[in-house]
Amino acid sequence: MSRAEMDALGWDACDIIVVTGDAYIDHPSFGMALIGRTLEAQGFRVGIISQPDWHSADAFRALGKPRLFFGLTAGNMDSMINRYTADRKPRSDDAYTADALPDKRPDRAVVVYAQRAREAYPDANIVIGSIEASLRRIAHYDHWSEKVKRSVLPDSKADLLIFGSGERATIALAHRLAAGEPIEAIRDLRGTAFMVKPGWHPEGFVEVDSIAIDRPGPVEPHRDPYEMEPEGATAGATSVAQPAAQPIRIVPAAERVASRKADRARQVIRLPAYEVVKDDKVMYAHASRTFHLESNPGNARAMVQAHGVGPGCRDVWLNPPPIPLTTEEMDWVFGQPYARRPHPAYGEARIPAWDMIRFSINIMRGCFGGCTFCSITEHEGRIIQSRSEGSILREIEEIRDKTPGFTGTISDLGGPTANMYRMACKDPQIEASCRRLSCVFPGICENLGTDHGPLISLYRKARAIPGVKKVLIGSGLRYDLAVRSPEYVKELVTHHVGGLLKIAPEHTEEGPLGKMMKPGIATYDRFKEMFEQYSKEAGKKQHLIPYFIAAHPGTTDEDMVNLALWLKSSNFKLDQVQTFMPTPMAMATTMYHSGKNPLRKVSESSEAVDTPKSGRQRRLHKALLRYHDPEGWPLIREALRAMGRAELIGSAPRHLVPRDQPVVLDRGQGSGEQKTGKAASPTGARRAPPLQRGGGGAGRPRGRS
Repeated sequence: MSRAEMDALGWDACDIIVVTGDAYIDHPSFGMALIGRTLEAQGFRVGIISQPDWHSADAFRALGKPRLFFGLTAGNMDSMINRYTADRKPRSDDAYTADALPDKRPDRAVVVYAQRAREAYPDANIVIGSIEASLRRIAHYDHWSEKVKRSVLPDSKADLLIFGSGERATIALAHRLAAGEPIEAIRDLRGTAFMVKPGWHPEGFVEVDSIAIDRPGPVEPHRDPYEMEPEGATAGATSVAQPAAQPIRIVPAAERVASRKADRARQVIRLPAYEVVKDDKVMYAHASRTFHLESNPGNARAMVQAHGVGPGCRDVWLNPPPIPLTTEEMDWVFGQPYARRPHPAYGEARIPAWDMIRFSINIMRGCFGGCTFCSITEHEGRIIQSRSEGSILREIEEIRDKTPGFTGTISDLGGPTANMYRMACKDPQIEASCRRLSCVFPGICENLGTDHGPLISLYRKARAIPGVKKVLIGSGLRYDLAVRSPEYVKELVTHHVGGLLKIAPEHTEEGPLGKMMKPGIATYDRFKEMFEQYSKEAGKKQHLIPYFIAAHPGTTDEDMVNLALWLKSSNFKLDQVQTFMPTPMAMATTMYHSGKNPLRKVSESSEAVDTPKSGRQRRLHKALLRYHDPEGWPLIREALRAMGRAELIGSAPRHLVPRDQPVVLDRGQGSGEQKTGKAASPTGARRAPPLQRGGGGAGRPRGRS
């Protein structure tokens, strides 16, 4: 991280310099550490510039010019989500910064860092990556400007973008650059994107227009092959010569599949240009649908999207997604000699993100749930990449032996989802050809292996390690999978719940659940019964902590009222709630922006998705999630009367909110006891303070890396 450290190592220069928007924590839960250590293991000298002052290029010269390239990342989180709530209000702290200080990274950090690195060394190779670059690799809706923005590539002017889990592409790139290959010639790495001249494509590639695959708008009917030529047809019209009759050849199934695969491997899909999707919401939704249908690395095709018009027009070319890491490769990546702590330069400063994960372990990557509001699939993919049992158990022993402050409790064995470890399609050929957006919606695919046996075995061996007193599960649980394995639920509830277990039904109503691609609330009820049964058998008093989303696309005011009534009947009083935040490239964001449902074929007349967008309606939906908070009662009462649901206003158990607003006397004006009245009390009275209001942003971690 400094010239002094370079001198101590005897380095005259770094091969690669990683610039990150996070504090540097040398732990495998942080992207800069994963990339840095895997490159180091390949023999490269890696420097880290952490949270540079972006107001000039000076901080980007701190370690000199990299011999191979600058690798730029906004950090573990998108910089805009990190800095702003769902209501676009600045956050007061940053969990990835020493002492949680805010404003240590710029808005749209990848673009700013790329510009400053180019200013520092105009001839250096610039490579961008991480979640921020990954989710902005094509034209995308930007919630903070309320516009469709260009791909991050033309804005950053980077030489290359690496998307998804980037170890494989980054290592290959470093070796090829070290061998003298120019970066502009490296065009065949999976998981990369770059700018090219219009019409460029590798030899043998065929361009396919996206509307030929999934045509938006009305489809012209096929002509009747038996239609007679109408009388009065133009004389002398040229007739089309018919091909000579050929014998029928029966093509074996394996040959047909191989032929289709070969054809797809040499195709590139032309997405609608940025200039089209920025103004045409139907075409934007169509582009989003096409993009997501090409996300399986087993059959995904390259894609290309034009940016600009006239002489300045350039294409953004996206190669297919990276091939998932094997178990052996995952073990290698996570088995590097991480220090497992923040860099010593931070001294005793507290870094909240480090506090949260220092005793936790990533056991897998990816998620096949396909939840439309989540960006895991777009970044990590839907194929699960699992570590071996031995690798995970060794990391537990490392934590026990090396991590300061360890008292015997592992805080999590998880990942994007707690219980998808080692789950996969039963047939690799089916997996490679599948184009489903979710393996578990609208129901669990019959080809999906849902065996929880390997995870049960891992839990038992983990808690048997000497010095380990407790192994907790902190990642979110996919309960529609869990209910298929009562043995797993019993194991989890008996040994791995510390009194509270996070779970995310997200909603109770079919309308919004269908747009989220989440299971119905009946599945949650089945899991709750099992949870309570096994907790009772274990002699433990434990509780589920459910998460819900307010103002998700497809959610009506009536849906939120029904959810609030369900919460009240279940005696849930939520402290923290999450208002939907449109993150770049997520399918729910497409619904939010376009008003169309990209889960089905898109056209002018296709299904419309109503979305709460106004500040008032979003506040109402959040208030309904916190129906018990007096601050939201005036808004709820007004909405209930407008909806014709005034029967829900009153003080009986069947009512949602009371008729009267509580007031609290200021000190010196009385005892301070809470009183109730229809109007504000005399001078000195004020409204009751909010009861631990929750944030309105992308409030809880969802396994995003």
